Amino acid sequence: MIVAFSLTPSAGDDTGGVHDAVAEAVRIVRESGLPNETNAMFTNVEGEWDEVMAVVKRAVDAVAAVSPRVGLVLKADIRPGYTGELTAKVRRLEDALDEQ
Repeated sequence: MIVAFSLTPSAGDDTGGVHDAVAEAVRIVRESGLPNETNAMFTNVEGEWDEVMAVVKRAVDAVAAVSPRVGLVLKADIRPGYTGELTAKVRRLEDALDEQ
């Protein structure tokens, strides 16, 4: 499965920034060993249901440690039997665009 998720702390630092809390969540994802990527809006992570959800929970817990409230947006592509889709889906799209 691939999960795209975004965390939003309700409170920021002294300047209103939330990047330190979000960076800690991304660090947890990257250290998980699961395939992942981060863009301007979401962090995507691929793996089996239990391992992906455990990483999301650890990321939420890290942000909750510095913020009294955490918003979580999560979208999942659940496709049993498929792996490597984090890059394969994009590759298929690019191939389709090249054919046009």
